[in-house]
Amino acid sequence: MADEKKKVFDVSLFKRLLQYIKPYRLVFFVSLVCVVGLAVFGVLRPLVLQKAIDEHVILKEYDGFLFYIIAMLVLLVLEVISQLLFIYYASWLGQSVVKDIRIKLYEHVLGFRMKYYDKSSVGVLITRTVTDMERIADIFGQGLFMIFSDMLKMLVVAAGMFYLNWKLSLIAFVTMPIVLFATKIFQKYMKRAFEEVRTEVSNLNSFVQERVTGMKILQLFTREDTEYKKFKAINERHKKGWLKTVWYNSVFFPIADLLSSITLGTIIWVGGYMVVFNTTASIGDLTAFIMFVPMLFRPLNQIANKFNTLQMGMVAADRVFKVLDTSSQIDDSGLTIASEFKGNLTFKEVHFSYVQDEEVLKGISLEVKAGETVAIVGATGAGKSTIINLLNRFYDIQQGTICIDNVDIKSLTLKSLRAQIAVVLQDVFLFADTIFNNITLKNPNISEAQVQQAAKDIGIHDFIMSLPNGYQYNVKERGVMLSSGQRQLISFLRAYVTNPSILVLDEATSSVDSYSEQLIQDATDKITKDRTSIVIAHRLATVQKADQIIVMNEGHIVEKGTHNELLKKQDGYYRNLYEVQFLKAEAV
Repeated sequence: MADEKKKVFDVSLFKRLLQYIKPYRLVFFVSLVCVVGLAVFGVLRPLVLQKAIDEHVILKEYDGFLFYIIAMLVLLVLEVISQLLFIYYASWLGQSVVKDIRIKLYEHVLGFRMKYYDKSSVGVLITRTVTDMERIADIFGQGLFMIFSDMLKMLVVAAGMFYLNWKLSLIAFVTMPIVLFATKIFQKYMKRAFEEVRTEVSNLNSFVQERVTGMKILQLFTREDTEYKKFKAINERHKKGWLKTVWYNSVFFPIADLLSSITLGTIIWVGGYMVVFNTTASIGDLTAFIMFVPMLFRPLNQIANKFNTLQMGMVAADRVFKVLDTSSQIDDSGLTIASEFKGNLTFKEVHFSYVQDEEVLKGISLEVKAGETVAIVGATGAGKSTIINLLNRFYDIQQGTICIDNVDIKSLTLKSLRAQIAVVLQDVFLFADTIFNNITLKNPNISEAQVQQAAKDIGIHDFIMSLPNGYQYNVKERGVMLSSGQRQLISFLRAYVTNPSILVLDEATSSVDSYSEQLIQDATDKITKDRTSIVIAHRLATVQKADQIIVMNEGHIVEKGTHNELLKKQDGYYRNLYEVQFLKAEAV
């Protein structure tokens, strides 16, 4: 928190933020012109009124009076137009800058390696991309320009007052330090209150999000009453935080209005005395000052909140730029574009660890020939899925080499490498979209006819057509409208329709029913034919037909061979796994 306070008005940070204004220089200039217009036109109105009263109303001189009335009207219209243009263009500029930063941030985040996401909170990234961006927009719409506008208006008003009558001006200038002191105290306490409110809002959002996501568990274990009481407590703290801001506002603004009213009353009293007894002030001066005083004090009263808005925007900008400055990209310096693989895979003495000094793969070596189906089995944590992560270069190895068709995968472009490898994961992620879009991921090169033919090939076309709207059926968030087996079938079709050179099934049948598993088994037999395939599974029924089975344990390859070869090994690791899974099942 201390670092954030130091950087609230960091000049280098502010300059960096202003770099994003360069494409919108014209709009920035128009906004500044409007700010100047607001100050000048606002100050000219009281001065014109003073002339009208002193030169025409008091003297009862009609000639030329209409000119001042029209001038007042024109100035009012110009002030309204300036304010309209200022509000629109300042907000437009803020949203345009935010759009550019958000796009840059999202593009940057898309390139992060998986290691970054392993250690980072998804909620924090969402906050940076959404909430913090809106605070940056407020710098232009409600912070920077508004503060500049108010300060310029105050300076011009003060100059106008001093020009008109310096003696009456001194009365207003004497009370200003008191208002400034009160504003400083108000800003201090409001900052604390807003920090408390933001903390409670964060707690409230986290609580609600987590409980809504886990609603099934709450209802299964009848925890509704307990969670309701917790929510009431958090909501009460949130209310108290907001009431503090209401209390500070209810104290400060009446005091500020009181000081403004006392100043105005004193000016009327002293000015009236001067008009009556020594003619050092006129009725026009007095009328102009009645208009000037609110114009001088109103911006002063609001400036604390605007500084707070600017401050929070700068803190948000600092957070966003920290993400932009994070270097966590996979090295994509490869120049070779892989158009199509034959499918020969080679791992040579591959070492890898997610955490330093805690190796997951401990120098494994394996070869997969083109067109082979290779199964990788082993206990949880043996390193099976890690092999797939490394093959797709979600992570980079510390030692050794991984080659496809005798070409080091680091020499290939990431996009072309991953385009040739299709992966079906155990935990299927579907977007809140149609089945068709979830299969193609909006790839314009894949038509609905191709998808339907692929679905027929693997035997799931009838299942999809049985749903309302068929391929246009919206599966909602994370595919909640489908069963786990149905989601797995969609994921399988998603991989198949891309016609990959290498197919990976990572625990693809571990969470499906027997009917869906049979569909996938039939489809697997079809699409793995003459295609290099890697099958990772706990359930050994899915790997018996593999050309080669690789058995892993604690980061090492402990056995290799076909199903029958491995079963012949007395006390073999694979044989023990097989007996545990099948002999017990047969007994049941």
